[in-house]
Amino acid sequence: MGCARMRIVIAACVAVMSFVCSIATAAAQSRATCDRTCLTGLLDRYVDALVARAPSRLPLTATVKFTENGQRLELGDGLWRTVTGKGGYRLDMVDVDAGQAVLMGTIREADTPTIFVLRLGVIQQTIAEIETLVIRNKDAAESLDRIGAPRRAWYTAVPESERHSRDDLARIANMYFSGIELNDGKGVYPLRESCARLENGAVTAGDPAAIPGAPPTPPNRTRTSCLQQFQSGVFFYVTRIRDRRFVAIDRERGIAFAFAFFDNGSGEARNGTLRDGRKVSSGPSIPWTWQIAEFFKIEKGLIGPVESVLHQVPYGMGSGWSTWEDAMSSRPRW
Repeated sequence: MGCARMRIVIAACVAVMSFVCSIATAAAQSRATCDRTCLTGLLDRYVDALVARAPSRLPLTATVKFTENGQRLELGDGLWRTVTGKGGYRLDMVDVDAGQAVLMGTIREADTPTIFVLRLGVIQQTIAEIETLVIRNKDAAESLDRIGAPRRAWYTAVPESERHSRDDLARIANMYFSGIELNDGKGVYPLRESCARLENGAVTAGDPAAIPGAPPTPPNRTRTSCLQQFQSGVFFYVTRIRDRRFVAIDRERGIAFAFAFFDNGSGEARNGTLRDGRKVSSGPSIPWTWQIAEFFKIEKGLIGPVESVLHQVPYGMGSGWSTWEDAMSSRPRW
């Protein structure tokens, strides 16, 4: 009787495991039905529908979720009411395995150049998640429009034998965030010597010549590389980098894309010591947060180039896609 009962339990466990595996396989297959061309095409369709102010043109799930700058809205609200045209800059990527597509570029809102970030979560060629940032910084948007085309590196495939795993791409990119949050100049910073960072249309690290069309380094500022900045300890005033969501990873091109928040706690956090021993005060005089979207190109374990857009938001603000605990945590998620 004991053996018979044991056989029944084993059979039930096998059935449950088979059922779970079949669900996981089906989920993976359902996302994989939208390949690179399909995902890129959905980005195109979204922008076209947005400019036409016609959300009904999009293939949507019944439970689609839409946010703009961290606030959940009805699709058709927000920028959908004020958009007036396409912009002149667009950097995009897709993650076929996860069913994610990302666009970072410019748009016209009330005929004013504006930065626009779009993430689509796709299931079986249908849009289930729409996350957007609308960064109303005219000068930054105009600078991106003048640059016109993203760097070639973003669309260049990494040799197959040199491609990192998804986990490694996210892990290496996360070292960039941790290197800023814990910046004493003494950490491990996996940054390429040639790394140039384009931030809101301006080169804030590296050689502007690496980005055709980018504005030159201002005469009152010393040009430094990405690595030199990290090794100086200059980011000491950033008190926390949280809600680190690596929402899209492209192994073929060696890219990780993340949303995050940079908290500037102010107060005593403004006072720090650089690696060379100098004591300085830096950072904002009141608490506030940067909401940021950032691309990382990673080859042979090193980061570079880097490209980001960001804007100031209320201190401690969330993304609308995380629990409160995750939103307050520096733990990366992918």
